[in-house]
Amino acid sequence: MTGTVRGAVITVSDRCASGSRPDESGPLAQRLLADHGVVVETVRLIPDGAQEVRAAIEEAIAAGARVILTTGGTGVTPRDLTPEGTAPLLVARLEGVEAQIRSHGLTKTPLAGLSRGYVGVTSRGSDGALVVNAPGSKGGVKDSITVVGPLIPHVLEQLGGGDH
Repeated sequence: MTGTVRGAVITVSDRCASGSRPDESGPLAQRLLADHGVVVETVRLIPDGAQEVRAAIEEAIAAGARVILTTGGTGVTPRDLTPEGTAPLLVARLEGVEAQIRSHGLTKTPLAGLSRGYVGVTSRGSDGALVVNAPGSKGGVKDSITVVGPLIPHVLEQLGGGDH
């Protein structure tokens, strides 16, 4: 992968979507992804819910995003359904990367172990996108991008048919 890659950030939060709380994690994700060559062209703020998450990810893919980061909805409340909305779109989960994110977060807070976020790809071809479910906290977004950011070029090269 050379140059920049198109990306999307989707904030999943009932409170942010209703305007009762400002979205701080989405703008942070945009800035941090830019440090890894990802130009965020699609920014969405949606309420919690599996269908909403799935639709927003599908729209980002259709718009050409190759890296899609969701923030929020990865916990255990009844409306935390980001992984459930993401799962049907993934052809391969990167469970080792998921574990790395949690492990990195656990060095800062025991709450990192509560995240159920997925990391995976939507296709094993050049049209595939890398999807990352980050927690809704600013720390969770930082942890996720700290781990995933350096891997983006290699993942996209492999999806494009590159060697290991």
